Amino acid sequence: MAAELGVETHVLRHWESVGALTVRRDGNGYRVYDDRALEQARTVLRLRRVGLSLPEVTAAMAPTKAAAQGVVRAKIAALEEEIAHRRQAVTFLRHTAECRHRYLDDCPECAAFVHGA
Repeated sequence: MAAELGVETHVLRHWESVGALTVRRDGNGYRVYDDRALEQARTVLRLRRVGLSLPEVTAAMAPTKAAAQGVVRAKIAALEEEIAHRRQAVTFLRHTAECRHRYLDDCPECAAFVHGA
């Protein structure tokens, strides 16, 4: 299953240890990665790839839809805030690339950005 997902086996064991992945055990205690576990692992991987931490993944996979939606909505808000900050950074960098002033403090626009105005 690790090879199919493109992750190391220790990653699967870690996901299991933190409760993000539930894996059935056979009579000898060996892990059984059935279709349900594979689909659950794919979901964990997708959620990790979009930026959720393992605790957020675990919460997003909660049995109640309302609890899962709350985690996802909170992540959306955090990502939107990050996007806004990055857009501000791009705007600032574009200005500084074209700014006629030698030093940031000599330019009112640059100084305002640097000082948080």
